[in-house]
Amino acid sequence: MAYRDLIKQIHASTKRNYLQRVIEHDKAATAVVSKQFAFDYFDGDRRYGYGGYRYDGRWVALAKDLVQQYGLKAGDRVLDVGCAKGFLLHDFTEVLPGLLVAGVDVSSYAVENGMESVKPFLRVGDATALPYADKSFDLVVSINTIHNLRIYDLVKALKEIERVSRASKYVIVDGYRTEQEKVNLMYWQVTCECFFTPDEWEWIFEQSGYTGDYACIYYE
Repeated sequence: MAYRDLIKQIHASTKRNYLQRVIEHDKAATAVVSKQFAFDYFDGDRRYGYGGYRYDGRWVALAKDLVQQYGLKAGDRVLDVGCAKGFLLHDFTEVLPGLLVAGVDVSSYAVENGMESVKPFLRVGDATALPYADKSFDLVVSINTIHNLRIYDLVKALKEIERVSRASKYVIVDGYRTEQEKVNLMYWQVTCECFFTPDEWEWIFEQSGYTGDYACIYYE
């Protein structure tokens, strides 16, 4: 298991006003709506989540880094756990033609409104019980997803990621290193159930039997 920060540049490209998110609206009421992972979360007002974010190619850099880091080649199989509308999977296929992709997400809305290029490969499912056989994929990724689970389900999801992978795994989760980052995270997040320091995350990974790589998103 190694810490590999392949997300910092993408994360830093978005400007955030942490205080505004807790002052302008009832944050608790907002979170209730966001956690439905339906229209409001993906295509509604920014306070609920994505803010109507449309495909803009921002994940191409991550797809390239993952292909290079894990030595992927045409014919290899990649699974995205928490794939949303499939933007990253689309970029995988653009970066490496011939790569076989699959995506699973708890949101039927996201899957139904997925990118046409990868929509046939998306399915509704739960990260705690992935609908795939053991050792099905050469790389399993989960980007900003498993921290939305309660700790007992988070452990199940990590075990499932380990189970369906025959090679590499890479997850990105929310974390904090300072009290300021912790407060910023709490102000900004609307769906997160688990957020820890890097040391705590590593302990959880070890307890779960997760052997893949990871990175934390920090709200500086």
